[in-house]
Amino acid sequence: MARSPATAFPGSDFRQALLEAYAVNDRMNQLVLEHLDPRAWHAKPFSRGVRTIAALFTHMHNIRRKWLRLSAPDIKLPPQLDRGHCTQQQARQALAESAARCREMLAEALSGEHDRIKQFRRDAWAKPWPVGAAMFTYMVQHDAHHRGQACMLAHQLGFRLPTKVNYTLWCWETLYRQSGFAEPH
Repeated sequence: MARSPATAFPGSDFRQALLEAYAVNDRMNQLVLEHLDPRAWHAKPFSRGVRTIAALFTHMHNIRRKWLRLSAPDIKLPPQLDRGHCTQQQARQALAESAARCREMLAEALSGEHDRIKQFRRDAWAKPWPVGAAMFTYMVQHDAHHRGQACMLAHQLGFRLPTKVNYTLWCWETLYRQSGFAEPH
């Protein structure tokens, strides 16, 4: 059965570019965590109802687990994180693992060759989406949103990231090389 244009799968070069971009997205998370002052990790924000940096990064990992559980139940889930007791190193390791599992899910979903991943479920209450570029975009945007919150919060708490790190977050060629790829597509 032919797929409609709305659910057609992208060509292999485009799929590879999306998978590489997702890996680079996680490299950005790792870069922030590598250079974040440890005193900022559990520092209390000035406003009520604002998550700590630890809570932001554990949330990112735990939401990835939810996407995997709901969209790709055959993929092994990494352990859940507890935001109150998680260290930066544990978050780095967990995010690397959940990113690898999400890349696995994306690779299969974008290939169009397997029927195991039929839809992307963001949450049990949300309407499922067809697999494809929108799924990828949502996943990257979620990370970028919370990564930006963490960087801003670190700055507000007096624990600015080093200037070189801030510039590297925008230097895609460097991020691609650090992620093991030749250059952006």
